[in-house]
Amino acid sequence: MDHEIDAIGLLCPLPVLRLRKRMMPLASGTRIRLLADDPAAIIDVPHFCNESGHMFHGMSEQDGHMIFIVEKR
Repeated sequence: MDHEIDAIGLLCPLPVLRLRKRMMPLASGTRIRLLADDPAAIIDVPHFCNESGHMFHGMSEQDGHMIFIVEKR
């Protein structure tokens, strides 16, 4: 994985805001792994990807938090 953002303990919209800020300078095709535990992230992260044109590669759960994989387009 190219980059990782630890947003555990942050409430939405902060995980999405951190994701957006981290993605801005990155090249197209770069993948980011976002760790979050706010249940709203299940809705907010895919919505952000859809609205901004980035590729959402899915979500998994591990150790009580969610792991989102997003690719910059």
